[in-house]
Amino acid sequence: MSNPSTATLPTSAPSADRPAYHGIPLFRKVLIANRGEIALRVICACKDLGIRTVAVYSEADRDSLHVSFADEAICIGPARSNQSYLDFPRVISAAEIANVDAIHPGYGFLSENADFAEVCEISRIRFIGPPPDIIRLMGNKDRARSAMKAAGVPVLPGSDGILATVDEALEVAAEIGYPVIIKASAGGGGRGMRIVRSAEELPGQYNQARHEAEQAFNCADVYIEKFIENPRHIEFQVICDSHGDVRVLGERECSIQRRHQKLLEEAPSPAVTPELRAKIASSLKTAFENLGYVNAGTIEFLMDPTGNLYFIEVNARIQVEHPVTEAITGIDLVKAQLLVACGAKLSEFLPEEIPIRGHAIECRINAEDPVTFVPSPGRITAFHAPGGIGVRLDSHAHVEGVIPPNYDSLVAKLIVHGATRDEAIARMRRALDMFVIEGIKTSIPLHRQILRHPDYVSGNIDTGFLPRSGLLGKKAI
Repeated sequence: MSNPSTATLPTSAPSADRPAYHGIPLFRKVLIANRGEIALRVICACKDLGIRTVAVYSEADRDSLHVSFADEAICIGPARSNQSYLDFPRVISAAEIANVDAIHPGYGFLSENADFAEVCEISRIRFIGPPPDIIRLMGNKDRARSAMKAAGVPVLPGSDGILATVDEALEVAAEIGYPVIIKASAGGGGRGMRIVRSAEELPGQYNQARHEAEQAFNCADVYIEKFIENPRHIEFQVICDSHGDVRVLGERECSIQRRHQKLLEEAPSPAVTPELRAKIASSLKTAFENLGYVNAGTIEFLMDPTGNLYFIEVNARIQVEHPVTEAITGIDLVKAQLLVACGAKLSEFLPEEIPIRGHAIECRINAEDPVTFVPSPGRITAFHAPGGIGVRLDSHAHVEGVIPPNYDSLVAKLIVHGATRDEAIARMRRALDMFVIEGIKTSIPLHRQILRHPDYVSGNIDTGFLPRSGLLGKKAI
């Protein structure tokens, strides 16, 4: 099977029906296999390049803005995701009916589905993301860990491969020291994951992790790593072309989380020094060159209390929080994804060295009660978007728009950029105070409190920030 990074390149010269960017032939038409704000985000990047867009939508999203703003729109099924956005035949049929050149999967849904990427390739439709074999490799956390370790990327002490028996798990745990964490090799979302604090509890936790992994992923393989208490969660952004070139675009701090779900991100991280940034960037460049990685990717790390970074996984797609990297680099990452998928070299549209400028923060505004976190779908009766210098809002919400109960509760991403972290914090406070959404409950009040908490302001944050902050369960203002 041919490499999807070269299988369906636009080969004709720029013409009336095929746009170009600085002489680079582009796709004529792209289908966005997603919904909500990310579908709108991809439509915007396509419009900037003169590429026509096709939206797909479920019956629940018939009146969504991505349907209105795309050049064409096709209903692909009922509200249930597995009968619409996750249904391969429906998405591919829509792509063939619309005669598109490529499919952008956004994030979530089919974005890291290697089988879907392969179906696109077989259908001679470009999948705007990494090749199927790379998606599979990155989806297997143990194999991804080994690939990073071989390239000199720091990894947590742990097992060399899959654990075959409980005795092997006990031996590894004794060597690296407790606490340890057992992880499903094919895992995600915290499933098949167990923290173990003593040898006595390891056999039971090992068996539970294997059982849960088998149920969730149809694969019982697990491995062990050293567990870091309340680490910082830091991720690096890469973009790679199909010619072997790699750019590392700095890092994002993602430590403000609730139950492993990110609430607020910023870039750069207050904890990463220029020296550490350069060291990690160099090792990642080597790793991704060796892998033959193509398109956008995010490499997630944990930072221990002494400032050491350790690789945990690769997200082979664009991330929800990509706008903070765009703000500090001036690079449109979705546009870069499209150009790379068209066969462009990074050197044709990006400088070799990309400086970091200022500081950016993103708040995820979710349709949920800010105290109980119970989802709050419904009709929006009032909506006022904040503005002013350094403020960006990515959202599909509007007055009389409906947030359906069928999907992720994300309503908007509020992004600010300032010359310094202090200026970015001040701008985010101002923007949150000016942001009005009525008819549904949102996480805006919780974000207001986070941005005023002394530990957040001082940068004293880690993944345990929210539980110890006193803000959870507190009546929001």
